[in-house]
Amino acid sequence: MHFSIPETEVRSGENGSTYVAYNIHVNGVLHCRVRYSQLLGLHEQIKREYGSSVVPAFPPKKIFTLTPAELEQRREQLEKYMQAVRQDPLLGGSEMFNSFLRKAQQETQQIPTEEADLEIYLSNGQKVKINILTSDQTEDVLEAVASKLDLPDELVGYFSLFLVREGVDGGCTFVRKLQEFELPYVSVTSLRNPEYHVVLRKSYWDSAYDSDVMDNRVGLNLLYAQTVSDIERGWILVNKDQHRQLKSLQEKGSKKEFIRLAQTLKYFGYIKFDPSITDFPEKGCHVIVSAGNNELNFHVRLPNEQVKEGSFKVTRMRCWRVTSSQVPVANGMGKCEVKLELAFEYLMSKDRLQWVTITSPQAIMMSICLQSMVDELMVKKSGGSIKKMLKKRHNGSLHRSDSQQAVKSPPLLDSPDPNREQVVKLSTKLTSVTLRGISNSNSTSDISGNNFHGNYAFEGIGDDDL
Repeated sequence: MHFSIPETEVRSGENGSTYVAYNIHVNGVLHCRVRYSQLLGLHEQIKREYGSSVVPAFPPKKIFTLTPAELEQRREQLEKYMQAVRQDPLLGGSEMFNSFLRKAQQETQQIPTEEADLEIYLSNGQKVKINILTSDQTEDVLEAVASKLDLPDELVGYFSLFLVREGVDGGCTFVRKLQEFELPYVSVTSLRNPEYHVVLRKSYWDSAYDSDVMDNRVGLNLLYAQTVSDIERGWILVNKDQHRQLKSLQEKGSKKEFIRLAQTLKYFGYIKFDPSITDFPEKGCHVIVSAGNNELNFHVRLPNEQVKEGSFKVTRMRCWRVTSSQVPVANGMGKCEVKLELAFEYLMSKDRLQWVTITSPQAIMMSICLQSMVDELMVKKSGGSIKKMLKKRHNGSLHRSDSQQAVKSPPLLDSPDPNREQVVKLSTKLTSVTLRGISNSNSTSDISGNNFHGNYAFEGIGDDDL
């Protein structure tokens, strides 16, 4: 998730005095407003709990009123502080940090704690109405939905709640996976837009785990509804003969057989994103990105209108990061909009790492998908259980595995020349490469900051796999 503090506000307090509020944005959208004193209180709590050596630097108190320049400096420092805390697997996933954000979100939106009805959508458009507290966190809401559907406790972790936006054309945009630091009721109602709602969808990527879900009647129905929906959206590639077979299985009510046939189809289980812009294979290309099967799939339209397809395996992504920037809106009277980019560093060939950038409002959602796929790979390679991972996932990251296996990668849009001469071993070639940065990296690609994700699955690649 991308944390930023792009702006401050001067607000009135209860006694008529004024104070500076720091607007914390998550994924480019306002999450909460907090005072410096609130963040300082959080910082002191974290220090007491985890020790001073773990906690990132916090901007010091000032005796006198801050000048505009000092205020801007403090805003930047607080933004870096929040990003550093969130990126730390221990601090960012702590209940202390998450509860602070949940409370601040509720106070900012001024929604009191009370009982309320919340509609959760299923993939087929059906709605499940649940009665919750407005202060219930994501896990509580997910469990309430599962209880209403009669989904067994052991299968709850196979599903997640996603914030989506329904377009006027019937299209569906996945905005983000609801996180542990937010209150779903507050997140949805604060948007004040009926196009946004919460959808229940499976949270795993490896279709091998579908068997666990299909053994249960409710799980089978949920997975079947999602598969039918993805086919109707065009997310799964189906030819005429396959369509005829699927329709026949539908008419017979053979849901398991329907899903098993769908599992053999291209892009089964992928999430398809809205059209975006990429700099690969050249700048300014229009691209449709899909995430699934441990890869990002590209359908690229080149400037000469030629269309190409290629895939980027997560195991060959050394790291990735999400960045945001303020871009002036044309004829917007000085207003700005948030521009989000996902950039990943990819091993194109044995001796060549290259940055690939996608400009998309869904950049954070893409990053979440990448991290989830890496988590599953790491668990699978270490012989672990997905059930344990789903229950104990900590801040979207797992410890590196000692039993990493290589995963072969499909051709890229510009496949390396097979006739080129042999180069030194990958392990030798990349010994000077660290997760904190690469020499000669340009300003738009530099990963020396905190807001990047190192990929432990990358370490499993061997020369024979390139």
